[in-house]
Amino acid sequence: MSKIEENLSKLGVTLPDAPAPAANYVPYVVDGNTVYVSGQISANDAGLITGKLGDGMSVEDGAAAAKSCAISLLAQLKEACGGDIDRLDRVVKLVGFVNSTGDFTDQPKVINGASDFLVEALGEQGRHARSAVSAASLPLGVAVEIEAIFAIK
Repeated sequence: MSKIEENLSKLGVTLPDAPAPAANYVPYVVDGNTVYVSGQISANDAGLITGKLGDGMSVEDGAAAAKSCAISLLAQLKEACGGDIDRLDRVVKLVGFVNSTGDFTDQPKVINGASDFLVEALGEQGRHARSAVSAASLPLGVAVEIEAIFAIK
């Protein structure tokens, strides 16, 4: 088991198989030592995590949805690295989209669910630049979608 997967296991997380794309795009692109991962939508073992922040969905529920996106991002990264996720050098950037009402302003707190998880799981390699923005709706009604850029060895 890889070092990163051992850390994830200590957190009670096992990486799932990398989700297949839902439309006409690739789940990731490797360009040199950079991996660009397409947006991963919030889902767990029960299915899609749907809802709108500011309309019946709590910030804590949104943060949990963001964490689920981060887990999918790592699954895609592992696939992009041919199964060797320890090739990760660092998380470079996340761009997080939050399905929310027009007056909702806690997007950063929602995307912290992904950021905090990545730092907890990866340590300094998990620290990253980030954007957290609102969207009037997201694909399939999901609560959160996050894309990422990773540097690999």
